[in-house]
Amino acid sequence: MGARSNAVRSATNAMSGDETSPGDSIDPLKVGELISIAEAADYAGLARHSLLTYARHGRLRAKKLGSQWVTTHAAVDAYLASRDTKSIPKKYRPPS
Repeated sequence: MGARSNAVRSATNAMSGDETSPGDSIDPLKVGELISIAEAADYAGLARHSLLTYARHGRLRAKKLGSQWVTTHAAVDAYLASRDTKSIPKKYRPPS
């Protein structure tokens, strides 16, 4: 995973320009360091395949760099905050 992490960090440096104006909402892909979907899955406690599906369908803000999907912690947090509790199977719902 070392070579992939280096590629992600290189892409992060290349994409670090701020292009938002004061009236724009902040793009979660521009906040923080880019992480692989596998790292995002570990962070979120979700399956890697699920996050890949969410990224492909636009539910998770992510970007494909070459053959690897990347996202940020801020994008994962935004996705987790946007989930509807009713759509999560009962055995995986947080205790209420």
